Formats: sequence, structure tokens, C-alpha cells
Amino acid sequence: MLLGRFHGHSRLLLTALMSGVSGAQAALMVFQKQQRANPETTLVNFILTLCRDEVASPETEALTLSVKPLVCLFPPLFKQNLLTFLYLVHSAIPGPTVLLLLKCLSHDSNPTPWVRALGRQLERKLEMNHKDPLYSERCSQKLKKLSERLGGSSEAGGWADCFNSQTEESESYRRPDLPEHGTQWKRRASFDHVDTDREETVQESKRLKTDVHVDEPIDAEDKKVRMETQAGSESTAETPAETLHDGLPEHIRGSVLHIKELLESQAEAEMLCETLNFPSLPEHTLPKLCSSILSLSPDLSYSAAASLIRSILLQKVSSLSEPASRCLVTAVTSLCDRYPRPICHAVIEPVLEDRNIGPHQTELLNRLIESCLDFHYRLLVFQMTFRIPWSEAVLSIIHSLLDSKLVLNEEVFTQFTEQLISQGPHFTKSVKFAKMMLTVLTKYSSHVTAAQKHSLTSCLNLNETFLKKSLQAALKRIPDT
Repeated sequence: MLLGRFHGHSRLLLTALMSGVSGAQAALMVFQKQQRANPETTLVNFILTLCRDEVASPETEALTLSVKPLVCLFPPLFKQNLLTFLYLVHSAIPGPTVLLLLKCLSHDSNPTPWVRALGRQLERKLEMNHKDPLYSERCSQKLKKLSERLGGSSEAGGWADCFNSQTEESESYRRPDLPEHGTQWKRRASFDHVDTDREETVQESKRLKTDVHVDEPIDAEDKKVRMETQAGSESTAETPAETLHDGLPEHIRGSVLHIKELLESQAEAEMLCETLNFPSLPEHTLPKLCSSILSLSPDLSYSAAASLIRSILLQKVSSLSEPASRCLVTAVTSLCDRYPRPICHAVIEPVLEDRNIGPHQTELLNRLIESCLDFHYRLLVFQMTFRIPWSEAVLSIIHSLLDSKLVLNEEVFTQFTEQLISQGPHFTKSVKFAKMMLTVLTKYSSHVTAAQKHSLTSCLNLNETFLKKSLQAALKRIPDT
């Protein structure tokens, strides 16, 4: 019945949010696909529909009907998924629209602790409400005990600040009035760890294994760094977890010990990264931090790993103005060995999309391609290059991928040749482009069809480098099939 209030894209989004405990992530995927299909897609109409008044069935035996916003008629899990989803995409929604929804949720007669906490967390993201705590008094005591076990609680700006400024839990679920005119909301780098009484016992029972994971050095250059950061395979395995984290800043050393308990969703991972301010860490601490992350068991989820890797590495890789240091190379390669897909999406893809990508980023990415990525992840990176404008740096990476003997099916090779033909006119004088083309015509000649050969002939006729005759000869040797 409720589903009938929505149409088209909104109905798909609603179905995703009602799909269970993973509804927020499912809705995020649906929304991203909708935006790729139509960049003008917004969530405003979806939210306004949720805010419409509906006649609610009586909750007791009394026959009195009541009018409530439509969102209040959905089950608690839907509201939890909705607020988590809005937290992830809040920057794409006008602030007043989000506040209207929060005001409508205030009419909920019996909000669950999760819904209340997630609503206040969203308010904090919009810089609206910093007074009301996110948790009950009992949960507050549990969190304080946890903060005492996390290092750095006595430092200014440390974990203690999460509790010192909190007021007692309000008995009613309040929401600020909706302002008449919208304002622009600033992003707030804060960490609000959401918990509930229902999950306290479960969280308290979680324990992390402290077995130390020791990676093999990538090459002789990194051997010294690896031996220093991991203290050898035998000695490290016998070292307590506290010793493993000794080289890290105090507030991060304590957090790493409990990181699995803190990373229950993508939103929580992002808030943790903001709080710990990973991008500001000096590079010499990166191998220690990565060793601590690799020691966690079981492995982090994809979303948690991607958030951590993005926060720790992306800024340092993107801002390289000289060859990457041994510490940075060790950190990147060690995480790539364990978490290749998060590395591809959290570091490699945004670096490729950056129009300012330079030779130092190219050198590091080529190193990952050659020494860390399996064939299916190399293929993933290869397909990423189809969606971006090519540059000399990107050409170098594509050439490195082609040299690694990619296994290409007909569909992927067709997409690649289309890119060659469309981008070729921009590189008529590029020796890198010519060398890459020569690799395609020699190593992948069996993939070239008669139609593609004809198109490539026109492309090569525009080439102005000294390799033009070699390219034309290589193309001529490919049979017309």
C-alpha cells in the first residue's frame, strides 16, 4: 500500500531501502546508477513524498484516526536505512529538504534509539544540533569505558571531547523548526559514534585477534623498511599487540586496537577517518599504521577498507611532487596485496581521474600494476581508463597494462579500440601513444577485426611520429578476417 505512493525511480529507491539491514547500501547503489543514467536525478521529490500527510490507522483499540507524515508509517528498519542513506548523500540534497524530513520524523510517537541517534547525527552533519547526545545514559557509560581503553583520551581534542560536552539524553525526540530560507551547510569534520543499548552486549563481546601479519618485501629497496616496521617474521609474531603499534601517535595507536569494533558501516568508517585525521600523518609512520591494519582479523569489509585506504593514502599519492618515498611505497603495496579492490577504487581510480596526474603518480601506479595486482584487477583498472580523458600520464599506465598481457574479451577490446580511434586525433605527435598503438597491433593483433582494422588505418594516417611507418606495417600484417 505504501509503495503505491511512489512512482518510477522513487519506487526503486524505496524498494532498496526496504530490502533489509543492507538497505542503505542498496539504495546508494540504486541512486548512483540513476545519476549515471541521468545526472539531473535528485532526491527532492522522493523526500517530499515521504513528508506528505497520510491518515494513520489507530494504534490502539480506539477508533480515533490520526494524520501523520508518510515516513512515520514505515517500519523502524526503513527509517534507519533512510537516515543512513541520507547521511551518505546529504551533500546532494538541499539542507531545508533534509530538515523537513527530520521535522516530520519528530512526529513519530515511538522512535527507536537507532532512528533517534541517526537523526541527530544527520543534524550534526548539517551543523544544526550539537547539544543533544546520540546515546542513552547507559550507552554513554559504556562508551566512556571504551574511550578509557583507547589511547589519547587525556589529550586535547581526543576521545574525551566526545563526552565532556554532552548533555543528558532528552526524554522527547526534538527537532528544530524548518527555516524559511535555505542556507548552505558546511561540512563538519567530527566523529559521532552511534550505538544502542540493544547492541552494547554484542559490541562488548567483540575481541580482536592480535596475530601479526607479516608481508614479504616487494623488492630490495623496501626490505629495510619492512624489516624495521615489522621487526622480522619471528620476532614480530611473538611481540604483543601494543608493541606493534608503538610507532604510531597516541590517539591512533589506541584506536587501531579497537578498529573492528568501530567500523560497522561506511558512515562510521568515514567519521573515524575524519576524527583521526589520517592525511596529516607523517609518511614514516605509514608502514606501522598499515601493519596494524593488516594485523586485524578477520579482514575489513570492502566499504571500511576503502574508506580507510582513501583517507590514509589518496591525498599523499595525489600530491606527490617527487618520487614516492620508500615508506609510502611500502604502505601502498602492503595494503594493495591484502585489499586490491579497495585500492583500485579508493586510490587508483581517483588518481587516474585527476587531470593533474604527473610522472610520480604514474610511476607508483605502474609499480602496483606490475607487482601487486592480479590479472582481473589489472583488467578493472584498464576499463577505468575508458571513462576518462587520456593524457600522457594515462597513456603510460595503459601501455603498462597492455604489456602485462591482459586477457581481453571481444567486448572489452571493442570498447578499447573505440577509445583509440576517438582519442587518437589528440595525440598525433605523441611518441607514447604511438608506442602503445604498436603494442596493440603486435601483441593483440588476433583481436583486431576487419572493421576495426579499417578504422585504425584512418587513425594511423594522422600520426606524425617517426613510428608511423612501423605502425602502418604492423597493421598491414594483420589479416582481414
